[in-house]
Amino acid sequence: MKKIFYALMACAALTLSGCNKELLNTNPTDAVSGDTVFTDTEGGMMALNGAIRFFWQWGSTTTSNYHQSFGPQSYNLMADLMGEDMVQAASGNGWFWYDYNYNVKSRYTSGGWRSYDCWNYYYTLIANMNYILDAAEQMEGSTDDVNYILGNAYAFRAYAYAYCGMIFARSYIGHEDRLCVPIYTEPTFAGTAGKPRSTNREVFGQAMSDINEAIKLLGDQAQRHVSHIDKYVANGIKARIALYMGDYQTAYDAAKIAAAGATYDYDTAFRYNDASHSSVLWGAEVISTQGTTNPQFLAHMDIAFGGYGARSRKCASAWLYDRMLPDDKRAKDWWSYEVLADGSTKGYQQYKFLFKDASDPQTGADHIFMRGPEMQLIIAETACRLGKEAEAKEVLNALMKTRSETYDCSNKSGTALGALTTDLTGSLLEEIILQRRIELWGEVGRVYDIKRLRQGFKRTAEMGHPSSSLLGSLHTEDPESFDWVLTIPQAEFDANEYMVQNPLSSYETATEGDDPSLTPAPKGE
Repeated sequence: MKKIFYALMACAALTLSGCNKELLNTNPTDAVSGDTVFTDTEGGMMALNGAIRFFWQWGSTTTSNYHQSFGPQSYNLMADLMGEDMVQAASGNGWFWYDYNYNVKSRYTSGGWRSYDCWNYYYTLIANMNYILDAAEQMEGSTDDVNYILGNAYAFRAYAYAYCGMIFARSYIGHEDRLCVPIYTEPTFAGTAGKPRSTNREVFGQAMSDINEAIKLLGDQAQRHVSHIDKYVANGIKARIALYMGDYQTAYDAAKIAAAGATYDYDTAFRYNDASHSSVLWGAEVISTQGTTNPQFLAHMDIAFGGYGARSRKCASAWLYDRMLPDDKRAKDWWSYEVLADGSTKGYQQYKFLFKDASDPQTGADHIFMRGPEMQLIIAETACRLGKEAEAKEVLNALMKTRSETYDCSNKSGTALGALTTDLTGSLLEEIILQRRIELWGEVGRVYDIKRLRQGFKRTAEMGHPSSSLLGSLHTEDPESFDWVLTIPQAEFDANEYMVQNPLSSYETATEGDDPSLTPAPKGE
């Protein structure tokens, strides 16, 4: 029986200094002395911190194209650019341009493109968490320390399965029993047999089970570092997962807890580069010995850096910008209408994300993974869906009054959404989603929301999208489309006899899709 390959990459995250490429085909724990690393909480914390650094480290998941592959922030930027609200004004050095133009699915045979990158990243993270969790009984140390390490491990595994499912499967809602990704909950190594793709229901059920276990283990322990996960962050992850699943009561309850861990007041000076800010629930402080220059999120966003951000500007769509009130502080602080790199077109260039010091990007860029305003918006959305309109309006108004003194959603009502994201109904739910699109622009991956909301979208030149990027040959107006579902890398098929490929085209075929009946029988049968 063929063996799974991606678990062998797990050593990449187990040391703070990165992975020695010579160790890629060894037991993952060999990178930190496998016989001793998990025998006590000191070794367990070392492994956990290594995995956390892997959360934003570049160069460990692909054989090339490293500068667009730096963990979840790169995949959220990918998902933002796959939607309609973020404009990539030019190809620049080419990074993210292929994501923006939906030109990556056919490259699934390469180790240097997005299919391999995303799949390898999340299964590496899962493999590392499985090794930590497998050591639970032998890990010596205080109960609080053990629970803190294991709670973080369960939370990271929950995160990995949820986002892997968002990328490699169609929406949970409407496709609960369709194929998603394989589930591994025990250590994997050379010799581990591959598994078939589980269903969305099973994968997101595993993610929910993991995050619930994380919350139980973490208890009320304080966050020991902003990069770690405490009860507030864990509940924030739970709220995201439940929201994607359409479990609105669970998302509401979890977001209520998470929101207590950070502020949502508007700070004109904040530029999403300081993990110590009061609105930040979860992020990563970057010190000079661990920082990078080009391959990081802010380098792709900040035009003052003089590199990728300047050559390939990220702009808000004109449609989205025009939805803000004249006194909305975000309109003035986060975007500016100006001439773009090609010298002829104009767009709403972003200034939301900037280095603290663009001349020293190694120390001028913390990473932000979760903020308080997101939780407020989840509370508002789920309250609206649960029939608590008065509360939804109160929560949204409280958030928005710090951004626009004239804002008032009191006259909004209902939950109607248009077939397309630009088909306006005037409902309260639509207003909440609109403010989510504006507030979380560049943070959470727009296409994940489009998928869960079961809407379609279109790009237009009037929005600011280049004529070459209007996606006219695709079917992004159809929520049933596979256009926004990534193909599975060929390397997984070479190692796992149970794999079923996602369609390269917009719709399933006789041999490609997410029907569980397509799963191959073992070759020995």
